[in-house]
Amino acid sequence: MSEFIEQFILESRELVEHANAALVALERSPQDAERVDETFRAIHTLKGGAAIVDFFAMERALHAAEDALSAVRSGKRSMTIGLVADCFACLDQVSRWLDTMAQSGELPAGADSQADTLIARVAGVGVQSNVRPDRSHENLPSHLRTVVRFTAPSDSFFRGEDPLALIAALPGLQSLELAPVDRWPALEELDPFECRLVVTAFSSASADDVGAHFQGREGECEIRTLHSDGASILTEHARKLLEAQIALLDETQAATFVGRVASAGRVAANVLRCCRQVAAADLIALETERSLRENSAAALRTAITRILTPTLEAAEPVTAAVSQTSQLESAVRNLRVDAQRVDELVRLTAELTVVKNALGHVLKFAEDNDNAPVKVVANALKRPQGDLDHLIGELQRAVLSIRVLPLRFVLQRLPRLVREISATLDKPAQLLIEGDDTEADKAIVEMLFEPLLHIVRNALDHGIEVPKIRSERNKPAVATVRIRSSRHGSHVLVEVEDDGGGVDVARVKEVARQRAVASPETLDAMSDEEIIQLVFAAGFSTAAEVTGLSGRGVGMDAVRTAVERVGGRVVMESRPGVGTVVKLMLPFSVMLTRVMTVEAGGQMFGIPLDAVVETISVPQENIAGIGAARAIVRRDRTLPVFELAGLLQGREQRFETDEAIIVVATVAGQLGGLRVDRVGERMEVMLKPLDGLLTNLPGIAGTTILGDGRVLLVLDLAEVLQ
Repeated sequence: MSEFIEQFILESRELVEHANAALVALERSPQDAERVDETFRAIHTLKGGAAIVDFFAMERALHAAEDALSAVRSGKRSMTIGLVADCFACLDQVSRWLDTMAQSGELPAGADSQADTLIARVAGVGVQSNVRPDRSHENLPSHLRTVVRFTAPSDSFFRGEDPLALIAALPGLQSLELAPVDRWPALEELDPFECRLVVTAFSSASADDVGAHFQGREGECEIRTLHSDGASILTEHARKLLEAQIALLDETQAATFVGRVASAGRVAANVLRCCRQVAAADLIALETERSLRENSAAALRTAITRILTPTLEAAEPVTAAVSQTSQLESAVRNLRVDAQRVDELVRLTAELTVVKNALGHVLKFAEDNDNAPVKVVANALKRPQGDLDHLIGELQRAVLSIRVLPLRFVLQRLPRLVREISATLDKPAQLLIEGDDTEADKAIVEMLFEPLLHIVRNALDHGIEVPKIRSERNKPAVATVRIRSSRHGSHVLVEVEDDGGGVDVARVKEVARQRAVASPETLDAMSDEEIIQLVFAAGFSTAAEVTGLSGRGVGMDAVRTAVERVGGRVVMESRPGVGTVVKLMLPFSVMLTRVMTVEAGGQMFGIPLDAVVETISVPQENIAGIGAARAIVRRDRTLPVFELAGLLQGREQRFETDEAIIVVATVAGQLGGLRVDRVGERMEVMLKPLDGLLTNLPGIAGTTILGDGRVLLVLDLAEVLQ
């Protein structure tokens, strides 16, 4: 890919994000002229960039959207929900084109026909708000099932009828658009007693229910059923691969169950990611874990079958927001660096050169003076070695500062997510963001989207009350979800707060009792704050049924797993009737890590120091067997003990000493012990991720080079103990 195209993709993605954010705001405030201008400018600049790289299909599509927004700016057209949806569709298509270009380095094939479809769609929306063909509504939220265009009789007022009251009583009414039957006459010619309204209403009810509401008025309305867009079409080859995984699952036997289910799940998820169906791939990954946990392939088989069946509704009502993960991954591959940070690297390079020359001078002195005392040479090395140590520390910090990204790379994707989920749940909500300029290492930014996705879903689905209850509690009709970010030394704090009803402690306690999360005695002894933290337990859910948003018990558990994997921690605070706050305390960087070295099975490993609670030595006889497992009692608490060499090498190690060295560590909120041969030193290292054939090797967080040249594998304890 040429640098020219790469720069075009980078700048275009930023403009798409700006336009999307402005459109989300416009949906709440259609008359906001500043937001209209902001959207127009972003699309105009996108169009200009497309013309520069000769991407004429993209230029034509954006020109149509630009014309529509220009008409809004001049007052010739109103900003409606339909126009907002059309602009979203245009930007989504641009994002897909950019993804294709990022992969192939060339302009996407078939773009002309896709542009023609977008142009026809945007041009087909006029101020008359005519009901458009089904595909014109393909980017509307998935819960909207029916659209009706009602033309009220001109003498409605003389009949004693109120057209708006009739529409207000429509079952499942979600939103509506008002427009005149034709152009408004001059003010002096306007008859205030003549009804000139055309109402386009969107409903979550079925076409039959909407038709029953307008019974006897069939000649005054037109009713259409909306169909959801498939978002991403499976190729024939992809469908065959998925069908092969179902066949593989049908042949599972006890001896091959784990291997077949894990293989089928991984292949199916990879196929879906290649087809740009990120949300579906994530669902497959979750169902794979569920099947392995339940020792049954049914959950995974059902999930793959549903994806292959086009008549079923999508299980994910926020696919558009989830699919933006691929855009985030692409965005963080390209970093814009402040020139001052580059200058700092140049300065450090110059100073390191000076130290290198000083070391060379000492080396030459030692070579020329064979009989020079060792102490003299050692003293000569002390100063350059100290300078080198200082400069290496500065260099590490300078390099890490180049890798940082502002959190808005993640946060700016959430307003559209909140828009779609709140519409799906019929819970009006707004998202307020503070501190989106807070910076963190790009690895932290990359992992943050999924935890925030789960937390926001949880807030809207479980925390925010339905409008009726909010009204009874004298709360604003529009709920608020607020995200605050701030830097605290070497950590970044992200808080997600909602003004909902708070956590129902009694309900959480009852569900924990039913699912045996803890013994009844333990639950009775726990405080309310401790009970609230149980929502992070694996498989825990208070939802009465499984939906596209909740009920699977993986949301908050996934949050804790993702946060602790990078060395962070998460807590939840709640006040009944007031709201809930979820706090994520994350490290500023995961590349610079403090580790403790241990030896197991004759090999040296690193363990993240943040996970280590203590190291102890206990008599061999104090390790008791519990079935096939082993445990010790420490401070009146039973701790499971695992042999690290056995976990990594797949075979038990024979110990000949009377004392057992155990590293007590915390993983996912649980304490456990790792038996090792020896505990080494503590050090601060720069982690290098595994690449090539070793990419994504489970259990390894990264590698570093020790002072003697050996490679140190730093363990991911969460995966090692899984």
